[in-house]
Amino acid sequence: MDAKPSFIAQAPSPQPRYLQPAGLYDSLPNGYTHVVSVQEPLRWLFVSGQGGENALAELPDSFALQAAQALANIRTALAAGGADMGHVLKLTVLIVDHSLERFEHWQSAVREHWGSGEPGDRRPRFPACTLIPVPKLALPGMLIEVEATAALSMAMDAQAAIAA
Repeated sequence: MDAKPSFIAQAPSPQPRYLQPAGLYDSLPNGYTHVVSVQEPLRWLFVSGQGGENALAELPDSFALQAAQALANIRTALAAGGADMGHVLKLTVLIVDHSLERFEHWQSAVREHWGSGEPGDRRPRFPACTLIPVPKLALPGMLIEVEATAALSMAMDAQAAIAA
């Protein structure tokens, strides 16, 4: 059974503010923002932890492929709620046997969705993020799990038609 998006139109972003407070190191090269601030009224989406498996429940051995697929799964879940990656304000990332190599693969996957974080890149609007190294996850072979919190403008809810 195919999942239908809940909304016909995509919701506008709630205009978050991305803050890099003085006194904290520059987190942009690491692919996250220290503080993301939004004002209500908002509709919140909470996306359960997504792993690197595809729609057929196939899980590649490669961490880089799993990281890319986990974010693709987040994108799919957000679309079902009328949102996109630009609505994501917070990520929680669990990585099995975390290492610098895996961190670099994760950063690369993040940049595919939110920008480079390099000086002069006017696109980066990285969500706040917590990365937690773990010894294992729910399924054998699962190397990463990503949970997302997104916010959408309530004004869109008044205009959106509920799909049958």
